[in-house]
Amino acid sequence: MIESSLRQRLRAALPAAMKSRDRAATSALRATLAAIDNAEAVAPAGGEVRGQAIEQVAIGVGATEVARRTLTDVEVEQIVRTELAERETAADEYDRAGRTERAEQLRSEARALAAHLPDA
Repeated sequence: MIESSLRQRLRAALPAAMKSRDRAATSALRATLAAIDNAEAVAPAGGEVRGQAIEQVAIGVGATEVARRTLTDVEVEQIVRTELAERETAADEYDRAGRTERAEQLRSEARALAAHLPDA
């Protein structure tokens, strides 16, 4: 699987954030990398039967595995931008609710993600 340069930057930034004990960056990077991994998951085939009897279940190592999707650089960037936008929106909502500490935490997570985007 060929990783995008944005994904590589995010993966490289995670250990650095952990070593520097930057909780906001660590949290944002972990969540964003998980969102990218989840986007690569393949949905089960439409004809897949659930609740089969044991004698109908596929047997053997890898019998039910399929290859994961490969995301393009544009799709990875779109996921990162979506994560960034979600944090900014939530921060505004926390401000309106009077929870400024949580809003600032979300904004620092958003800044950590924005630092890795190409036009940041």
